[in-house]
Amino acid sequence: MSGLRVGTGFDVHAFGPGDFIMLGGVRVPHSHGVVAHSDGDVALHALCDALLGAAGLGDIGQHFKDTDSRWRHADSAGFVTAVLAMVREAGLAVVNADLTVIAQVPKVGPYRDAMRARIAQLVAVDPRRVNIKATTTEGLGFLGRAEGIAAQAVVLLEKV
Repeated sequence: MSGLRVGTGFDVHAFGPGDFIMLGGVRVPHSHGVVAHSDGDVALHALCDALLGAAGLGDIGQHFKDTDSRWRHADSAGFVTAVLAMVREAGLAVVNADLTVIAQVPKVGPYRDAMRARIAQLVAVDPRRVNIKATTTEGLGFLGRAEGIAAQAVVLLEKV
């Protein structure tokens, strides 16, 4: 059996009241916030699911239930830190992470480097092992109508 494991994650949140969103651990000014139990950081939530999936440890909802008041308005960076500890306990380490933000707005470009650096810090890898991409849905669907934001993540873990 190979010492490499791949995991994927996806998250989506509707826009709601507010003047910023958290994205990849970075505060991004925006005309709206997100509707969420925690801080609603879709990139970090997708990353958590990818890490958990690769390690065979379930999903973010199993570990951080949205019905638990402990996670109300929680900083999603704490979720990543806790998940990384579980991954390490399973004898695995992050090789790389690739994330895609799917949204019409806000534009990711001005925040890409900060997101990359923050995610690299959270998963304890060199920033060159983290990639951040962004795409739109060409105006189609709820994302295209700028009603929300989504992210997907893929990670590669290796046995240590």
